[in-house]
Amino acid sequence: MRLASALLMLAVTIAALVIGGRVFDAFVVLVALVAFAEFVMLVMKATASVAIRLAAILAGALYFGFAGGVLAGAGDFLIVLIIGVTVFTDTFAYFSGRTIGGPKVAPSISPNKTWAGVIGGMIGAGLWVVLWIVAIDGGIAGPRFELGLPLIAENLGLAAMLGAILAVLAQAGDFFESWLKRRAGVKDSSRLIPGHGGVFDRVDGMLPVAIAVGVLAATLVN
Repeated sequence: MRLASALLMLAVTIAALVIGGRVFDAFVVLVALVAFAEFVMLVMKATASVAIRLAAILAGALYFGFAGGVLAGAGDFLIVLIIGVTVFTDTFAYFSGRTIGGPKVAPSISPNKTWAGVIGGMIGAGLWVVLWIVAIDGGIAGPRFELGLPLIAENLGLAAMLGAILAVLAQAGDFFESWLKRRAGVKDSSRLIPGHGGVFDRVDGMLPVAIAVGVLAATLVN
């Protein structure tokens, strides 16, 4: 069931990305709205304070709205960059954490997260950004993406550093949701996706990455 759900999510995401345009924008909006609704439910369970609930929901609306806006308005290069960073961070963090183990980062929040996993995620995301830039400016990804960045050691080093920083943000987003779920007393944000929990569980790391990439892109353009 877990594998079938993962394959279905991957197929839908790839289809929306390939079709692009309004279809992809609608997909992003739908995912953001569902994840935000799950966030609101977690907030309602996490605290009985009306003031804290309202403040958290307002902050959450900005958080999810900003991230969704970046993904909906970004070009193909940035969209693939954001998704790739999130996937490589999660994958490398999982396998390095399981293989190496060692000290926990914050056992009271997420008992399975280790420092080895954090470092592994940083390495994975750095590798992905380098590979993506090489694929683009090496002509592998085709003219659709064209970035025009010289493939020299300095630029590739900066790309790896950017990936590592984004990996930290991705894992911070994961820790934030884990903390919120512990406060709410639940294991998953919802039971919407069989074997995977909720939509928020799947995009928690992508949200801060999208926001950071959006801010960086806007800064470079201006």
